[in-house]
Amino acid sequence: HTATLLPGDKVLVTGGFTALSSAEIYDAATNTWAPTGLMTAGRHAHAATLLNNGKVLISAGSGSAPAGAELF
Repeated sequence: HTATLLPGDKVLVTGGFTALSSAEIYDAATNTWAPTGLMTAGRHAHAATLLNNGKVLISAGSGSAPAGAELF
């Protein structure tokens, strides 16, 4: 998994212990989880970085597309 802090006290959680393509957002203000769509490939042991434009760059790791990257 990765957990990336987003504006507004939200956290984007992607991937998993196995190569999962799932992504969810945790809202600390309401203590709720919400699905936010799937990544293009399952990933684990990947990196996620919040960019200045508010998007998250997800890259590398292991899974079905370990060499690729995507914006989420």
